[in-house]
Parts: sequence; structure tokens; C-alpha cells
Amino acid sequence: QVQVVESGGGLVQPGGSLRLSCAASGRIFSFVAVAWYRQAPGKEREWVAGIYSNGNTKYPDFAKGRFTISRDNTKNIVYLQMNSLQPEDTAVYYCKGVVAQGVESWGQGTQVTVSS
Repeated sequence: QVQVVESGGGLVQPGGSLRLSCAASGRIFSFVAVAWYRQAPGKEREWVAGIYSNGNTKYPDFAKGRFTISRDNTKNIVYLQMNSLQPEDTAVYYCKGVVAQGVESWGQGTQVTVSS
């Protein structure tokens, strides 16, 4: 069973940066996709970024230009670099690994708080 574990969350001031990590138990490059989501209190979970088996990346409009998803195949880790963070980026960030259609694994989440 594939597992993913997030880390790297914390408290950061507005305008600051954080890099989140998603460590997979299997070979990350063989995943169909790895995606980051976030959920703020009282809000729906929303998609933040995705990286696919061919290396392509995709972002929703709010993340373009500020967030970057990447992967290190040698370490089986997917990163989410977040810059110019704002209080509205405060949320629990989750990683989802998709091994095949209908076969996916979610991590437990990591808290990101943007506050002065």
C-alpha cells in the first residue's frame, strides 16, 4: 500500500515562503500524479498544484506565479514551494498520491499559518 507523508508546515509572516514536502513510500516517478490540496477552516478542500508522471505541472489561477511543485525522484519526494504567502493561504495542506485510476493515498496534512 502506497503511503504519503507531508512535512514542512509552520508559521510564516505575510510575504514569506515555505517549502512543503510529500514523501512517498514508493517510487514517486511511477505515480500517475501527485497533487497538493489545502483546506482552510470552514471551507472546502481545494486543489493547489499537481505534477504528473511525464513531469508536467498544473496549477489553479491563485497558485500560478507563487507556488511551484517539483519532485526529486532519487528521494521519492514531491515539494511545494510557496512564495509571497498571504493570510488567506492559511490552511492544512494535504498531499495526494495517485498510483493508478481509483488508487490513491492521502497524507495526514501539515498546517500552514500565515500571520504577523
